[in-house]
Amino acid sequence: MKEKHIVIVGGGIVGLATAYKLGRLFPSHRITVLEKESSVGRHQTGNNSGVLHCGLYYKPGSIKARLAVTGIREMVEFCQQHDISHEVCGKIVVAIDNTEVERLKALEKRGKENGLDGLKWLDQSAMREIEPHVGGVAALKVPQEGIVDYPQVAQKLVGEISAAGNQVLCGEKVTILQRRENQWLIQTLKNEYRADYIIGCAGLYSDRVSQLSGGTRNVRIIPFRGEYYEIKPERQKLVNHLIYPVPDPQFPFLGVHFTRLIHGGIEAGPNAVLAFSREGYRKTDINLADLVDASSFPGLWRFIAKYPKMTVDELRRSFSKRRFCESLQRLVPEIQMDDLVPGGAGVRAQAMSPEGTLIQDFELVEREGALHVLNAPSPAATASLAIGGEIAERVKRNLSRKR
Repeated sequence: MKEKHIVIVGGGIVGLATAYKLGRLFPSHRITVLEKESSVGRHQTGNNSGVLHCGLYYKPGSIKARLAVTGIREMVEFCQQHDISHEVCGKIVVAIDNTEVERLKALEKRGKENGLDGLKWLDQSAMREIEPHVGGVAALKVPQEGIVDYPQVAQKLVGEISAAGNQVLCGEKVTILQRRENQWLIQTLKNEYRADYIIGCAGLYSDRVSQLSGGTRNVRIIPFRGEYYEIKPERQKLVNHLIYPVPDPQFPFLGVHFTRLIHGGIEAGPNAVLAFSREGYRKTDINLADLVDASSFPGLWRFIAKYPKMTVDELRRSFSKRRFCESLQRLVPEIQMDDLVPGGAGVRAQAMSPEGTLIQDFELVEREGALHVLNAPSPAATASLAIGGEIAERVKRNLSRKR
């Protein structure tokens, strides 16, 4: 194939991993990443808990399950190869009482179906050998999970992309995407570009970038802020590894948990509260355009109607340290309010259907000369290299058909 120009909109970890994989697959093509911020990885990449997820929770046969299992292996290998801070420390998933034991057994079965090795059932005595301060009646040990510095991964990807002769351009907010005679005209606030193929990896703005290119917004990104507390240094002995709850089928998010941080410290959270801005990292952050966009979407009101108690409880917990602490005490009973200090926050780019259902799987939509990543929630950071490889193979098929 003759040389082509492929433009990726979005310089988060998925966009960068896609550029990296495309550069390896198409060394004769030009690859350009356009990022609106002054540096890469400023949103979901730089504001998550830094966990390496291995594919325990996801529906067998889904894109998410497949890419999570292969993705964590690729990510660990990439970190080892490039001396990036990471640790495969393992985690335990805790059944708080006997009503959760069957759900934990189902989770173990699902993990095995997804190809995970080394899962180990722990009775109360065994789990307290690992985590002496944990509550609950049983746990599942997941040895593959770990922690990593995702911003460091993003910076290394930028270096690899540049070394291959391709570009990552920051401060380039895309405003126009027009298809003209088998090419794309791309305008940013600063410059104009031409491309043979475009890939949308815009995270919090993925639905809007897709719409810019002529797509309809059948699903909408609804921002959910996840807030964290950090445990005071003198009380960090309460947690040795990663401690997670058994997912509640009546709750569309994972629930608060404890996470070791790669550069030290213990983080507790996150909750899942509706944000009033797609970049609403603080309770006071309000973007009227984002608020109108979300509140005018019927799916949001149907979601709230499905989960009224969750919506209210999460909002209350956002404003109440006591409620937040009580949630954490289900996993570690000894944790106290005085042990917690305010931490950071992130915003999930969660796609929602018009019926009010959260889109659970990764969603990659292909159109003429374009591919858009419309939904890439957790574990997208862990699976980013695998997602990038999947996108690269799809682009290869599409370009091959046009030779």
